[in-house]
Amino acid sequence: QVQLVQSGGGLVQAGASLRLSCATSGRTFSSRTMGWFRQAPGKEREFVGLISWTDNTRYADSVKGRFTISRDNRKNTVYLQMSSLKPEDTAVYYCAAAKSVYSSSSSSDADFGSWGQGTQVTISS
Repeated sequence: QVQLVQSGGGLVQAGASLRLSCATSGRTFSSRTMGWFRQAPGKEREFVGLISWTDNTRYADSVKGRFTISRDNRKNTVYLQMSSLKPEDTAVYYCAAAKSVYSSSSSSDADFGSWGQGTQVTISS
């Protein structure tokens, strides 16, 4: 199983930027789709975006144009760059690795088998 360790996050004002990182173990990172999800208080976990093993990206409509996902296969790390942050972006953010290598780009959390520990992101108005 892939292990994921997240870093970044914190408290910033609306309009600011933050970058989250997710470092992974194992030798299959470059072959896996990596996703980002978030969970706000009292709400279900929701899809934020993903980057496939072919470097294709998909984003939720709520973050499209503001968030960017990238990966560095040499460092086994995936990044979530967040800009123009809004108070409604406040949540615990999770990175996740697809269960299968060379998998299709699914936004369902059921298709992700390994999860990071979560990082709190708080946006003040």
